[in-house]
Formats: sequence, C-alpha cells, structure tokens
Amino acid sequence: SSAVLAQKMTITALRHLRQVAQEVSGEVVLGWGRQPAALRAFSQRLCRGFNEAVNGFVDDGWSLLGSDGVEDVIIAINSSPSKLLGSQLVSSDGLSALNGGILCAKASMLLQNVPPALLVRFLREHRSEWADCNIDAYSSATTKENAYNVPGSLGGIAGSQVILPLAHTVEHEEFLEVIKLEGHGLTHEEALLSKDMFLLQLCSGIDEHAAGFCAQLVFAPIDASFADDAPLLPSGFRVIPLESGSDASPPNRTLDLASALEVGSAGTRTSGDCGDTPYNLRSVLTIAFQFTYQNHVRDNVAAMARQYVRHVIASVQRVAIALAPSLQCPHLGPRPPPGTPEALTLARWICQSY
Repeated sequence: SSAVLAQKMTITALRHLRQVAQEVSGEVVLGWGRQPAALRAFSQRLCRGFNEAVNGFVDDGWSLLGSDGVEDVIIAINSSPSKLLGSQLVSSDGLSALNGGILCAKASMLLQNVPPALLVRFLREHRSEWADCNIDAYSSATTKENAYNVPGSLGGIAGSQVILPLAHTVEHEEFLEVIKLEGHGLTHEEALLSKDMFLLQLCSGIDEHAAGFCAQLVFAPIDASFADDAPLLPSGFRVIPLESGSDASPPNRTLDLASALEVGSAGTRTSGDCGDTPYNLRSVLTIAFQFTYQNHVRDNVAAMARQYVRHVIASVQRVAIALAPSLQCPHLGPRPPPGTPEALTLARWICQSY
C-alpha cells in the first residue's frame, strides 16, 4: 500500500541521514583509507547499475535479443555502453570503435519457505556453491582490456575467496566489501596464468528484522587499483518477499547459518513451537548477470550467458531446497537429518545422482 511504501522510504531516508551524520562526526571507521562519500558513491553506482539491468528500459538503450526457444532466461543488449559505464571504459579498450556493447542475462524464480536474508547470506558466504571461476575471469578481463575470448579458453582455477570489509551502515543492514578471489592453477602453466581477481560487492537485507524492501547481493569486477572512477558492471541477486506480514518470528530469532541448522537444535523446541518457521513464506528471486561483448562474438557470449544463468538457477534451487525443509515445524511434516547447509546439499546431490 502507499502507506507502507511511504513508511519504508521514510525509514530508509532517516537511516541514511543518521549514517551521514555519524560519518561526518568521525564515529564510523572505514577501510582502505577511503572517504565516506566515495564509498557511498560506489554503493549507489552498484545499485543503480543493477536496477538498470533488471529493468531493461528502452530509454536506457536496452533491447531484447532473440531467445533459443526456452523462455527461462531473458537476454537484453545495450549498444551504448558509454551511457552506463562512462567514457573511461569506452576510451580505454575501444569498445565503441569496435562495435561492442553490454549484454545482460536475467531470470526470476519463485521461492517458498526460504527466508530471503538466510538465502542471501548463504550466497555471500559460499560463493563457490554457485559461481564459475571462468565466468569471473572473463568478466574481470573484459572490463579492463581487449580480452573478448569466450570462457573456456581462460587459464587458472580460482581458489578460496577472502572478504575484505570496506564499510557498513550503523545497524549493519548493508555491507560494502571487496571480494578477493585467489587464483590457484593445478599445473605449472595454469599457475602462471592464474591471477587474483577482485569484486566490489554490496550486500544488504541479511538482517531479517531490519526494515527494508528486499535482500540483495550485488557485485562487479574491479581492478586492483580500485580507482574512484572505475567502471562498474554489476551483477547479482535480489530477493523480494511477497508477504510482508507473514513472518511473525520472535525478536531473538537467529539467522546464523551454523546455529540455525545446528545438530541437535531441533530437540530444544516443543512440537507446537513454530516461532521461527518460514512456512508459506514466498518471495521472488531475480538473477541478473552483465557482460561486455564485441559484435563478432555477441552470439557466443549470449549462449554462454544463458548457460551460466541456468547453472546459477540450478545451484540456487539446490541451496533453497537444502535450507527450506530444515526450518519447518515437526508437525508440518518430516524433518530431514540436521546438519550444515553444505552437508544437506551434498547429501541431496548424492541421492539425485544415484
């Protein structure tokens, strides 16, 4: 309703003003020696770029690309990248001179019985469950230099991820951080080609009790120099609840993945205690990934993007299935064996493959 919308916008504005006031007074400690205004600009650019990709308005230069007959993934292209990325990227790699543009692959799916905050938190902390290191390498390369090879020919195998915090809001409802993807090759040649990659990432809505519109995880490849005017091509996830009043959980509800799915935690509740059950909780997950391309490889990049988004959808579905049943009440159905999300996902993979 308009009243709820006005209330959420007012609360968001007041929190933003309080954040600015505390930054000016020096109460907020920021990382990497960055100024608060510069970090806020990065956050706004990430959100704006992701919004524009999801919306795909014609006025912003977006147009739909023909599908492959299956309508689960939408492909949109933008042939005017300077409007979205600025003149720096266009002049640095000659993208406009070589008839290049931006391609976005996006899809939506309905989630049931999965709290948005829990899912986004899992996606943030367990990137290896859904991401492909070759796609990350391709995205990182195409935003810095003329490397428009289709993924598959890129060397190097990504290792672990390291989260480097930059800034966060007062109530920790939004995080801005740098993700370092450490490259490790299996052979000597791969070790020479593999390099560390960096992503600028914005995570918000992982506190289920904070007032907000949604939970989201948005990221974009950046150079190690981390310049203030660096071009950003955001991709990521956004989860919007469909029933704002369906979650009547008590204030002490924990969203910690380890404790929420901890072995033996189910035994401490009575059969009628459903305070932390997301039963019948529905939400819409939107996935959008952006890539730069040149016209002579546009169709190949589109095919790669479709395949990758479908891979991400399948991975998120497996994670959602692993997370959802473990939080149901005992009288609503059989409870699966307790364990970590990784253990539940692995068990389901073994059963499905058999």
